[in-house]
Amino acid sequence: MVYNATPVDSRPEDGPNTRRLRETIGRAFEDFEIGDIYEHRPGRTINEADNSWFTLLTMNTHPLHFDHAFAAETEFGKPLVNSCLTLSIVAGMTVSDTSQMAIANLGWKDIKLTAPVFVGDTIYAESEVLDKRASNSRPTQGIVTVKTTGRKADGTVFMTYERSFLVAKRDA
Repeated sequence: MVYNATPVDSRPEDGPNTRRLRETIGRAFEDFEIGDIYEHRPGRTINEADNSWFTLLTMNTHPLHFDHAFAAETEFGKPLVNSCLTLSIVAGMTVSDTSQMAIANLGWKDIKLTAPVFVGDTIYAESEVLDKRASNSRPTQGIVTVKTTGRKADGTVFMTYERSFLVAKRDA
């Protein structure tokens, strides 16, 4: 993560020698280098409430996500964590390192779910910079593409995807 502090206007209650700074997190276009890999931390342990609430909130009525008796009769033997939840958590883990300063999310491709995730699993994410280029239509911005991998604490890869986003150049 790239942490910066940007000076902001003082407040009336600040003393004469006070310097007020606001934390900013993220990367400008120039901070990305093809081949860099960002390990996103902290990880996240999925609990039962996460899975049940997300599943019901999104109106996914498949019993494999919240019916223990049903899930016990499947090849998994227990409920699966909703893959849209794991995608959302993994994507969220990446924001501070990749797209905190993005102007727009441009697209996702090749989302692959390669292993099940269960309640109690701790998940982590990492992103590799695949490509970056200046925008043809927006000279103060660039497009960055990353490949993100979701891993369980034991190293099992459970998800991969590519994502492209538009990010400002530093001097913009």
